[in-house]
Amino acid sequence: MQEIDPVADRAFRDALGRYATGVTVVTAMGPTGPVGMTANSFTALSLDPPLVLWCPARRSARFAAITGAAHFSIHVLACDQLELGLHFARSGHDFSHLPPDLTPEGAPALDDVLARFDCATEALHAGGDHAIMVGRVLRARFRDGAPLLFWGGLYGDFLRH
Repeated sequence: MQEIDPVADRAFRDALGRYATGVTVVTAMGPTGPVGMTANSFTALSLDPPLVLWCPARRSARFAAITGAAHFSIHVLACDQLELGLHFARSGHDFSHLPPDLTPEGAPALDDVLARFDCATEALHAGGDHAIMVGRVLRARFRDGAPLLFWGGLYGDFLRH
């Protein structure tokens, strides 16, 4: 097993990359319109009350708009939605190719994702170069399908055995 110095950025990132995650797109209505951000830092936090969290990067141009929103939606992507994830990694203000659906609270709602969690912002905590954004889940929707995964800098899916 290779040992790393956690201060050595690349080695730390490589070690973190050994943990497979799902891929999400988080959307909110910002002061100048809809905004979206691709993230793999999403997890369940509590069943009672229903809480989830995700961690937006502070260096993102969309950070203030998303963390300042009273409501947001987390969309879990399916294995065939890589382009959607890449789009929001590059261009978080461009919703021109998407239907203009909104949640009842006004967050942009993406179509045909594996799951969607509509949230009210519960808390925002410091987390180094990211923030920890806690959402109270107001509603959750899901469908069957295989998830889009991120592992070792690559996107893909997996076969069930």
